[in-house]
Amino acid sequence: MRQGSSFQQASASGWEEIQTREIGYVEPPSARKDTVSSVVAPKAPAQQPSSSPAEEPKELSDQVIAYARTFTGVPYKLGASGPKQFDCSGFTRYVFKHFGYELTQYSGAQFQQGREVPSYADLQKGDLVFFGKRGSVRNIGHVGIVVSVDEERGAFRFIHASTSGGVMESESTQAYYLMRYIGARRILPDEPPRH
Repeated sequence: MRQGSSFQQASASGWEEIQTREIGYVEPPSARKDTVSSVVAPKAPAQQPSSSPAEEPKELSDQVIAYARTFTGVPYKLGASGPKQFDCSGFTRYVFKHFGYELTQYSGAQFQQGREVPSYADLQKGDLVFFGKRGSVRNIGHVGIVVSVDEERGAFRFIHASTSGGVMESESTQAYYLMRYIGARRILPDEPPRH
């Protein structure tokens, strides 16, 4: 858009330039040196709502999982609470703290937090799952976060800080975890019922 146009016209003292006003034209500042003037840019028009439907916000559990996955590959270290190294409970604590949930540092103590999840069939994404120790499968020694549930197979996938691979995802059907599964706790709100 043009800011203005000019043309010359004859006058008694000679030719002088005349500026015409058009849309968007800004009056030039006064020629007087003792006058200070400034031009303020107009405010941008308010954004109109888009005619396309807005994206549905992700469930909180999906946000927790997405955040947990950003640490995939971070190495394991006993007692470490992140973000450059984690042990299993340090990892779950760090992830949930990002969303305003305060967990204790140890997996055994985390098993006392939140709400009990009675069975595999009741699991949902974002639940904490607990496993027994190597030497004593009845004593909690490991914790992870459920990332998906396969109702048909009665199985789940979880993300955790593993001693062998750092932060990674594993299947509950792997023999090691299948034999040591103890239970689950729910920290997040319940999701709507699945159809």
